[in-house]
Amino acid sequence: MAGNRAVTYVGSGKVEVHDIDYPGLELRDGPGVNPANVGRKTPHGVILKNVATNICGSDQHMVRGRTTAPEGLVLGHEITGEVVETGPDVEFVKVGDLCSVPFNISCGRCRNCKSGKTGICLNVNPDRPGSAYGYVDMGGWVGGQAEYVMVPYADWNLLKFPDKDRAMEKILDLTMLSDIFPTGYHGCVSAKVTTGSTVYIAGAGPVGLAAATSAFLLGAAVVIVGDLNADRLAKARSFGCETIDVSQGQPQDQIEQILGVPEVDCAVDAVGFEARGHGPDGAGVEMPASVLNSLMDLTQAGGSIGIPGLYVTGDPSAHEESAKVGSLSLRLGLGWAKSHAFYTGQCPVMQYNRQLMMAILHDRVQIAKNVDATPIPLEDAPKGYADFDHGAAKKFVLDPHGMIKATHPELAVSA
Repeated sequence: MAGNRAVTYVGSGKVEVHDIDYPGLELRDGPGVNPANVGRKTPHGVILKNVATNICGSDQHMVRGRTTAPEGLVLGHEITGEVVETGPDVEFVKVGDLCSVPFNISCGRCRNCKSGKTGICLNVNPDRPGSAYGYVDMGGWVGGQAEYVMVPYADWNLLKFPDKDRAMEKILDLTMLSDIFPTGYHGCVSAKVTTGSTVYIAGAGPVGLAAATSAFLLGAAVVIVGDLNADRLAKARSFGCETIDVSQGQPQDQIEQILGVPEVDCAVDAVGFEARGHGPDGAGVEMPASVLNSLMDLTQAGGSIGIPGLYVTGDPSAHEESAKVGSLSLRLGLGWAKSHAFYTGQCPVMQYNRQLMMAILHDRVQIAKNVDATPIPLEDAPKGYADFDHGAAKKFVLDPHGMIKATHPELAVSA
């Protein structure tokens, strides 16, 4: 039996790569596993040899100590891999298939899954609706920043790539299908981005850049990205976005300089609960409601606001007491008066991943280039986390078995 190495949260601000058990077709006890899930059999599951598994901004929230994640939790929910073992109830997925794994685990059987709401499956997490690999309060399913991982309900969850060799040629694009690309796309779809839209995207991290890419794919006329990080803003400009530095002032004032009016048709929050304020005095201060309040200011009456940015029910390190339990000082009256629509929650990846796969395979989009996908060895994950936390304008892709390096040796660089 093969061994297994995995990225593990070991305390606030720190991850390490540890030896862990090779996965089996059963959910074992461990850090973060809900007691009701311990011993859960998964004959419908498969074991994947991970080809690519990405570091996500959502992981950073846990690593910074901004959630109730327990030490020892194996991280990682952005997974692409090759099937090496199938459970006895798996009918259609075969050993050797190269597949993308939606970050939300879903059963395919409950009323929510049957209506396409796979981000809030009712059967996989005893704590609450919705689940994910390697994430706090998500049921305890072992994370995928590892050499091997188990995927339950495989016939339902896995997206098989139709041509393995062709997929490996585009693996840095296709690895974004597990979360970041559908999440950015969902933010734009829920914001009602369409042909000719003017769009403001708060945040130029990987999800914000994925949302900007998606806005163009959906036909937006102008895509404006706001952030504090000059390198990330430069990356947004590299594929046609207008940008604003929110440390220089209120977003709507700078939007007016671009569009001639201080508002956009629709907006996307790709920042989440660790938001900072705006302007020279506010940019260095954490203000968890600042982005949402600014989006209500700058979105036209009747417009929609997509919120793929993460908000949590428990933030022990919040700067405001109310924010420690997820309560924010929202100007909801403003949003109500302007008849705004707000769309929150996990992206239901399966609503979009096949269509986005086809866009990648047929060269309609270059998501890896737009987010600067950067492969690094699994053992370099701690440095990748540190660099990302310091604002690196990159999307770090872990390469546990050197398969990306073997396919794209020119891209195999150290973080």
